[in-house]
Amino acid sequence: MIRSILIKPVITEKLTLLQEQKNQYAFEVAVDSTKVEIKNAVQTKFNVKVESIRTVTSKGKRKSQFTRRGRFEGFRPSRKRAIVTLAKDNKIDLFEAS
Repeated sequence: MIRSILIKPVITEKLTLLQEQKNQYAFEVAVDSTKVEIKNAVQTKFNVKVESIRTVTSKGKRKSQFTRRGRFEGFRPSRKRAIVTLAKDNKIDLFEAS
């Protein structure tokens, strides 16, 4: 169940600064997951205490491709990110060898 909620951690320059300064971590999560499910998944997987969660849903973009046979149209999938704020003394090591 945890694997179906937490897809992968998101690592960018901006989010790395948030990790260092505000103890916030970002994860790509399932589109249909709720804040309570995300909180429980992070707490059980990483054994930390979560203070708050903010979610961002991005709608999938429309894409088209021109080929010799004509034009193909489709959509990129929608994505949902969760920015998780941890309690003061908690840390998540995303680069540890499992």
